[in-house]
Amino acid sequence: MNFEKVIFAFFIILALSLNFGFFVGDMNDPAHHHPYELFAALIVSLICTVMKFGDRTQFGSTVLASSLVADLQLIAATIIWGVATNAGATAISPDQMASITSLAGGALIANLLSVILLVIETSQVRK
Repeated sequence: MNFEKVIFAFFIILALSLNFGFFVGDMNDPAHHHPYELFAALIVSLICTVMKFGDRTQFGSTVLASSLVADLQLIAATIIWGVATNAGATAISPDQMASITSLAGGALIANLLSVILLVIETSQVRK
C-alpha cells in the first residue's frame, strides 16, 4: 500500500464530505450553514490542490482543473460571506445565503468529479 496515495485520497474525499456537509440544508437559511464548515472546506480544498501539483499526465491535469474550480468557487463563497457579515448587517440575507450555497454547490460538483476521477484512476492501476 502506498501511504502517499492513501493521504491523497483521504484529502480528496474529506474535501468532498466537508463541502457536502456545508451545502446540505435550506439554501436560504444561514442557520443551516456554518461559516467554520465553509472555511474548513476551503482549507482542505486548497490542500488538495497543492497535493495535485506535479502530476504531468492529462488525467492529472483534469483532476487539478477540477480542484481549481472548487477552490475558486469556495473562495468566492467565503468572500461573499465575509462581505455580508462585515458590511454592517447583523445577519446574512436569504439572497446572500443563496449565493453562498450556490457557489458551494458548484464546488461540490467539482469535488465529486475529482473523486470520480480518482476512482477511475485507481481502477485502471494494474498490479
